[in-house]
Amino acid sequence: MSSVVITEFNYQSHDIQIGALIDDSKRCKELRIQPNDTISILDNIYMAKVENIVPNIDAAFVMIQPGIRCYLPLNKIKKPLYSSNRSGTKSLRVGDELLVQISRDAMKGKLPAVSTDLSIRGKYFVFTTDSTEIGYSSKLSKEEKQRLSALVLGLMPEQREYGLIVRTNAAVSGDQELMEEFQILKKQIENILEFGPHRICFSCIYEPGSFYKSLLEGIHLNEIEKIVTDKKTVYDGVKEMIGEKVTVCYYEDRLLPLYKLYNLESELNEIYHEKVWLKSGGFLVIQQTEAFVSIDVNSGKYLSKKNAEEGYFKINLEAAREIARQLRLRNLSGMILIDFINMSDPSHLEELFKALQYDLKKDPIRTTAVDITALNILEVTRKKVRRPLIEDLKMLKEQ
Repeated sequence: MSSVVITEFNYQSHDIQIGALIDDSKRCKELRIQPNDTISILDNIYMAKVENIVPNIDAAFVMIQPGIRCYLPLNKIKKPLYSSNRSGTKSLRVGDELLVQISRDAMKGKLPAVSTDLSIRGKYFVFTTDSTEIGYSSKLSKEEKQRLSALVLGLMPEQREYGLIVRTNAAVSGDQELMEEFQILKKQIENILEFGPHRICFSCIYEPGSFYKSLLEGIHLNEIEKIVTDKKTVYDGVKEMIGEKVTVCYYEDRLLPLYKLYNLESELNEIYHEKVWLKSGGFLVIQQTEAFVSIDVNSGKYLSKKNAEEGYFKINLEAAREIARQLRLRNLSGMILIDFINMSDPSHLEELFKALQYDLKKDPIRTTAVDITALNILEVTRKKVRRPLIEDLKMLKEQ
């Protein structure tokens, strides 16, 4: 079982909020930071104005607020919610105003991305305008899906402009709490759909909430043993949000700050290092290029030559587990190319691929082991949502 640590401290001369997911071996699996003087716009919904349309890249550039420009892929637009459409046609035109949601942070010099598919996320449900279907987390058992389906079908109106996704966390909650969140989110999405298109340009229609709320909504509660914080406002907010499902602890030892107890400053410093050592003596070299993430697996200090094939297989399996952890920890995304140590036994390569697939499934962000190329390079993709942690740290250093 894992623990969640939420605190703040001064790092690189900036006061930052930090959230960390710590496993039972005291290793950090996920880190998120946010400077106290910065507010994230990820998942915010705005009434935006179309500034420019570029047909050759099948995209539009929209302004969500004065001076804040975003990228809108046109091939993903299904049914935009307009405030105005000056052309009188269904196609998008310069000057049109429409509702968009921030779907991806600005990263590597690229603008934030927005989508016309809107979603409202809670602990147990996600309401979305992407479709009107009801979906269920793949991690729910057959019995859990049956129980939740009976509840949800009785609550969802037959005539609607939105769909629903039932999240993994719904399995650990009682019907009353599920119904309460359902009604709150349902009212929010219906208000956005009814009144949002009539708001003035550049209005912020919806904000998802605080740093800790966003952090906890992305974590499966059934994998959490406790949540620890030394901030009284966070403690009270988490208690209200989580209830009795997970133990929430208020840390009060002033002699040993919470961030030092869990070595969070050291964890952040490690993100700058490209080389990651493995217990077997091997190591990874993780490099972010403009086009993709490169990960090279090396045998390093492993010296045994009695059975090199078995030794390399062992290092590769350990590397696969560590790569899955590092992708989540560093929040690396996009195309990821992994060069494992070459093995001559095809069965070892197949087993390695399955092992990596298994570890990647634990990531709450969609991550897929795609294929192994003719050069034995293993291809992985991870959905881009937030900036890589190294970019957040570099931005902090430059401020």
